[in-house]
Amino acid sequence: MNETAPRHGRLLLVPNALDLGAAPVDLRQVLPQHVLDVAAGLAHWVAEDARSTRAFLKRVDALVPLAQPLQAIDIRELPRPPKGGAAPTVASADVRPWRELLAPALAGHDLGLISEAGLPAVADPGALLVAQAHGLGVPVLPLAGASSLLLALAASGLNGQSFAFVGYLPQDAAQRSARIRELQALSRRSGQTQLLIETPYRNATLLQALLDTLAEDTRLSVSCGLSLPEGWTRSERVAAWRRRPQSMPDRVPAVFCFLAG
Repeated sequence: MNETAPRHGRLLLVPNALDLGAAPVDLRQVLPQHVLDVAAGLAHWVAEDARSTRAFLKRVDALVPLAQPLQAIDIRELPRPPKGGAAPTVASADVRPWRELLAPALAGHDLGLISEAGLPAVADPGALLVAQAHGLGVPVLPLAGASSLLLALAASGLNGQSFAFVGYLPQDAAQRSARIRELQALSRRSGQTQLLIETPYRNATLLQALLDTLAEDTRLSVSCGLSLPEGWTRSERVAAWRRRPQSMPDRVPAVFCFLAG
């Protein structure tokens, strides 16, 4: 008689706060109680950075006691993308390190995946781990939480029926301007809202590049510090942005959206 194969644990996509830990808000204001309960009970995690995940778990512990001491919790880090090279894709990634990260789930334990902010695997390298989990038969369960991209889109007043997240733009000024013009032309043809992000210390640089390159009648929305008490969204045509310049913080995440007329 064949023995029953061991049942896999689940890969749980655990949402994080949007504040990057810089100005922590009460997690109960941004995460459902169920997420806090699940996070407090997990013994195995995969994260971009173990230190920031420990900081997150300390915040959880203040609200829901952890099931075991923080020092006993297994936190493994995602492979870091090669410097100067393209980030790996599902097709190009070496399966072995990802399988090793999924070892607790393959052994029957639930495993948490967490991003530095917001939802794991959305604008986040954890997407490769999710893909490998599906390939290995590990059940994937996303937990409800805030996504800065969707919050910014909702607050923008732009087209929420057709939109695209295009991530980071090139750092080279000429290449960045060319990419903005390309996206604006696409937006104008399709009526599609374009969503962008940038490393916080380059927020002002990206905003200036958008104002220098976009047409005056293009509608531009910027959401900054979402979920923070001082968070804001400004949504106007580029001409209005140019008349009233906006300062940008260099330590707070922002999402940029635009829709060409």
